[in-house]
Amino acid sequence: MKLTGHCILITGGSAGIGFALAKRLVEMGNQVIIASRNGNRLEQAVQACPALIAYPCNLENPADIDIFTQEVLKAHPDLSILINNAGIQLNYDFLREPDTSNKINREIQINLTSTIQLCSSFLSHFTKKPHAAIVNVSSGLGLAPKKSAPVYCATKAAVHLFTKSLRYQLEATNVKVFEIIPPLVSTEMTEGRGKGKITPDQLVDEFIQGFERDRYEILIGKVKLLRLIQRIYPSVADKLLKNG
Repeated sequence: MKLTGHCILITGGSAGIGFALAKRLVEMGNQVIIASRNGNRLEQAVQACPALIAYPCNLENPADIDIFTQEVLKAHPDLSILINNAGIQLNYDFLREPDTSNKINREIQINLTSTIQLCSSFLSHFTKKPHAAIVNVSSGLGLAPKKSAPVYCATKAAVHLFTKSLRYQLEATNVKVFEIIPPLVSTEMTEGRGKGKITPDQLVDEFIQGFERDRYEILIGKVKLLRLIQRIYPSVADKLLKNG
């Protein structure tokens, strides 16, 4: 599948991985829509790359997502690729912070539920296109978790399995289902966390290669090694990521 001549929607597209994807895909001859709840960041993104089309959307609110999808489909009937990139990571210890309900609900809604809702909302539209794709961004932490972000890791593991199941359901259709499984990427979300980060542009390079070769699970950077270790020595993989 080629990444040119498409109309593409990227959630979390105003910064970090999403913005790096958006810029590159515009350069490759695509019409790119970015969505974010942060209006200031959307404006900054469009100033930096005027070809982008920006939509505000609060993924914490299911009703807002429904309105957003209807508006996008009405204004952009050529939409053919959805990239679910938006996500948050909240680090907390259940023993030291017993009142975590709001954090739990927020992480699950943004990282997992909104991804599923968007896939469901756009699917009937995509099945009418000759070439369409859904791309979900999970994480190496969905393969082996770290102790400081249990809910984040759980949501990314769920995104991984949901993406695989959705791929099974769509095998007989024209809709291809991809997953980006990144390592630690240098973004605002990971500031002050870990070492050996890759840049968003390095992730984009590997994603494009994998996408155009129909590699449905696109392992980025050190995640390739993590997957190998996990298959051979799963306890070693867990130990490596535990205190990450």
